Amino acid sequence: MIGGDAIRGYIDLMVLSILREHASYPYELVKTITEISGGAYAIKQTTLYSAVKRLEATGLVASFPDVSESGKPRTYYRMTDEGRASLRSKIAEWKATRAVVDRFVKGSH
Repeated sequence: MIGGDAIRGYIDLMVLSILREHASYPYELVKTITEISGGAYAIKQTTLYSAVKRLEATGLVASFPDVSESGKPRTYYRMTDEGRASLRSKIAEWKATRAVVDRFVKGSH
């Protein structure tokens, strides 16, 4: 299992990547993150709520009320245009970070 410290800086990228596909609510986001990671990372609900609130405060996502498939009222989040631009930037940053870290892991220094 991957520790929270190792992935903390990439939570926004993960959430935005999911919201790129469709709007979602926090509990569904938690489940999706666990599923996509193959169970290697399970985000805490409090961490996820903090992330979506931070993304909303910075204008990268917007919230709206809706009803889930089960009929329960939920607060959903969708990515804004600013969020799409931020996601592109975060993906580029991730690729650059991964390339640098891989140099050390592979011992090519």
